[in-house]
This record gives sequence, structure tokens and C-alpha cells, in this order.
Amino acid sequence: MAAYSDLVVEHFQNPRNSGEMDSPDGEATRANPVCGDRMRVMIRVQDGAITEVRWQTRGCPPAIATSSVASEMVRGWPLEKVEALTREEVAAAVGGLPKDKIHCSVLAADALRAAIKDYRSRSQG
Repeated sequence: MAAYSDLVVEHFQNPRNSGEMDSPDGEATRANPVCGDRMRVMIRVQDGAITEVRWQTRGCPPAIATSSVASEMVRGWPLEKVEALTREEVAAAVGGLPKDKIHCSVLAADALRAAIKDYRSRSQG
């Protein structure tokens, strides 16, 4: 794993916030059909902000690391800020990714946005 930052290695070996969440306020699964990475994100929302994120990811070390880092970085953020999260911000938060692994940061950002979309649809119904 020499091509990865120390932060990617650390979050791959010691992932944070991995696992199930009982009765999430929103959830979504996103996958990359090319490489097979699959990421499920569950969120809890209070007063318009993310209070908890849990995830389950099957994939390469950077996919697991971006899930872990993204789950930590967005806690406390207002929903609108999370919806504006870019793949570049996720990649920067893990100390950078090789070009052929940038899709992992895309998956994390997309899954979070989709979980918020699910939360908003549940809240309106």
C-alpha cells in the first residue's frame, strides 16, 4: 500500500463508524460497476445537521478509508454543506488518492448526497 497516504492506511486498518445503524433517518447504497466497490451509508439528522454516520463498504483499501474519513468529517455539518461535498474534498481529507482510485472519493460523496436525498423524501412523506 505504498502508493497510499498514511491516513488512507490508518483508516483502512482502523476504520471508524463502520457497521449498521438502527432506524437511520436516511440511507443509500452506491456502487462502481467497473471495480465492484459498493458503499452503503446511513445517517442520523437533527436540527438540519448530520449527527451520526455509519457505513458498510466492500472494496479496496481507499474505498474503506474514504468511507471512514467521510463519516468523521461530515459529523455536525448542515445538510446543505454535505450536499455540496466534492470528491476533491474527500480525496484531500484522506491525504490524496492515486488517479486510478479517485472513484472511491466520488462514491463516498455520492452516497452521502443520496442518503440526504432519502432523508428528505422520508421527511416530506
